[in-house]
Amino acid sequence: MSKVGKVPVAIPDGVKVSVSQALITVSGKHGQLTQEFRPDLVSIGVDNGTATVTRKQEGKQYRAFQGLYRSLLANMVHGVAQKWEKSLLVKGLGYRARLQGGTLVLDLGYSNPMEYELPKGVEAELPNPNEIIIRGIDKQQVGQTAAKIRALRKPNVYSGKGIRYKDEVVLHKAGKLGGAGTG
Repeated sequence: MSKVGKVPVAIPDGVKVSVSQALITVSGKHGQLTQEFRPDLVSIGVDNGTATVTRKQEGKQYRAFQGLYRSLLANMVHGVAQKWEKSLLVKGLGYRARLQGGTLVLDLGYSNPMEYELPKGVEAELPNPNEIIIRGIDKQQVGQTAAKIRALRKPNVYSGKGIRYKDEVVLHKAGKLGGAGTG
């Protein structure tokens, strides 16, 4: 059984957490996030630099929502204090990325470059043409944006070309090594 819901969330300096009827608002130096919650299942308390999520009763659904809202709250606090980040690598001969305003332009071996419009609240940085760093305060939005960019050209298991996460390991297949028809 997970004990995540019982762990209090530490609120760093410069981050303000406020709870109203069914809404959590977290604001910090990078922005503000809001999240609805179910007050019939859990209650959220903020005091002395920590936030705690407690369930109203015992039961499977109550435990599940306690862990969910505790994780969402911790992600929001981390996002407004220091942004979430995902790194992508572009591998392949002639494959590269460039930034034009709020649009990511990717040369991925197709006849025309692919353009990806970055959503509001997400920013991209390109330290070199083969590396993309996605940043934002909303963890879900950063992960979804990185997944959509990766889906434009998934890594090929035979050649390794494509877009992958920086820490992703792509296992290479051997391919055809000759069979009965070679001779």
